[in-house]
Amino acid sequence: MFCRTAFTGDFVVIVKLLLPACLLAVVGCSDLHQLRSDNPLLPIREYEQMIVGRLDADYVGDENCLGKCHSHQPIHDDFRRSVHGEQIASDTGLPLVNCESCHGPGSLAVKDVGSNKEDKCKFDTLLQLEQLPAPAQSLICLKCHSASSTPVLTYWNAGTHANNDVSCFDCHALHLGPQQKVSRKEMDAMCFKCHPEVRAEFAQFSHHPVPEHKMACIDCHEPHGSAQDHLLRGLTRKDTCTRCHMEYQGPFVFEHADLNENCGNCHASHGSPNRPLLKSSQPFLCMQCHSGHLGEHVPSLEENNPAMKGAFYSRCTDCHSSIHGTDVPSSRGRGTFIAR
Repeated sequence: MFCRTAFTGDFVVIVKLLLPACLLAVVGCSDLHQLRSDNPLLPIREYEQMIVGRLDADYVGDENCLGKCHSHQPIHDDFRRSVHGEQIASDTGLPLVNCESCHGPGSLAVKDVGSNKEDKCKFDTLLQLEQLPAPAQSLICLKCHSASSTPVLTYWNAGTHANNDVSCFDCHALHLGPQQKVSRKEMDAMCFKCHPEVRAEFAQFSHHPVPEHKMACIDCHEPHGSAQDHLLRGLTRKDTCTRCHMEYQGPFVFEHADLNENCGNCHASHGSPNRPLLKSSQPFLCMQCHSGHLGEHVPSLEENNPAMKGAFYSRCTDCHSSIHGTDVPSSRGRGTFIAR
């Protein structure tokens, strides 16, 4: 009965609209294996198996890893000064992280290490972290950095970094003392290694003060994963911007229509040749949506004064100063012109 009556009335319109999308989805799924053929994604259980370590080894604790192997002393000293090292200090009572948390059980590594300094640890019996694929490397950190930890990595696996084979180890040096946590001053240089196009954007005339170290990439972006595109902080683009620009948060009685929720419609994120970070200069930016005053009766323009006309058409914000929204109605248009 359904087959005989489904393609009647308005339903056929819905089918015509959805059919191209369904076909694209089928084609996209069929090409997925080819797109990832050079570096295929594996089920999470396979990555988990990679970080289990040797099944014939036992956990022996830090006192054996750091006490029996002399070559570990520099690593030991640096690690103690790091964020993770602070957690295993004896005076904290919080032995949350130790060597074997990341490297796996170490009994086989230190089995033959004695008083003879020539006896070395058997590193090949430990997890070879640098040889693991990026998802497995990050999974080591995700074992601890769950929803109840800091930083929260809830969105990591769905984020841009994870989907481009970036692991925690690419940004964090795990044994380098306080440098384990990336500082705000060195953050831009680290990010520019993978994002050189953003460095060029910050070199433009109008830019956020990231090169001057008055801001950092992390002020707008959440590198560990976000529900937004481009790893932006907040729930919407406007939430990201109004973290600093609170005066434009609103709500306003008279708002700038469709631009209210996305500051990126008019402003560039990193840098622009136009102040203040406008994607295009005035009045051309405004005229992408507004026709200006063509055809309107404006007495001051009918005096055939070139200087007056030039001033009138050069900067819309000379009159329309409340372009982000206002609660004060204008004398003409009752606020709809968001003017002074």
